[in-house]
Amino acid sequence: MNKILKGVYSGYAGLIFILSFILIFPFILICIWIPGFKKFGRKINRYWARVYFTLIFLPVKIENRAKQKSGQPYIYIANHFSYLDIPMMGFIPGDVQFVGKASIRKAPLFGYYFKKLHIAVDRERLRSRAETMRRSIAAIEQGSGLIIFPEGGIYTKNPPQMIPFKIGAFKISISKQIPIIPVTLSYNHIILPDDGKLLLNWRPAKMVMHEVILPTEEDTEETLKQKCFDVIQNQLNLDAENL
Repeated sequence: MNKILKGVYSGYAGLIFILSFILIFPFILICIWIPGFKKFGRKINRYWARVYFTLIFLPVKIENRAKQKSGQPYIYIANHFSYLDIPMMGFIPGDVQFVGKASIRKAPLFGYYFKKLHIAVDRERLRSRAETMRRSIAAIEQGSGLIIFPEGGIYTKNPPQMIPFKIGAFKISISKQIPIIPVTLSYNHIILPDDGKLLLNWRPAKMVMHEVILPTEEDTEETLKQKCFDVIQNQLNLDAENL
């Protein structure tokens, strides 16, 4: 894709993102304001993510190896190299809450939606981290799953190589005996690189939901963290070889 076409395609994708989100936002507000309806607001968001990728003509190949059980909450953890990762996690099934950086709350409209329907964490503040842990456990006890980017943000300088994971997701998994599903987002760093240009390179995307990992009695937070890291990184390496 040459530079002019890339600019046109990126502008179109950005415009569709803004207009489509504005279109669904009143319905999300209704779900936020009516007691007990927040999960329906998150459901709207999942449908929006699927429609968005269709409207920008970006196919997403999904390999679901997890065999999720109905009614069972899971912790989904994924690599995070691109702003495209967040909407793509809308393909995750069931009611799930994102655990994301508190800075997201500053974004117009999207920030309000995130604050009300998901869980924001300020990793610089100990009190905020404790509150995030409490809200995450409460979400699981209420039947919601969690989506966590355990790298803590887009920090790697050498994708598809991840940086070490933070421990929070694995603390929750062991303390509440919640199964983890590692997720590999294989090509988002190629489609929308974190280089400040916000230019899309068209190519099919890929998401792999790996087999469920159950914490065992022998697992520590560190061993569980390493298991999950290896699953995601091995898939990233394999898909990089197949480019």
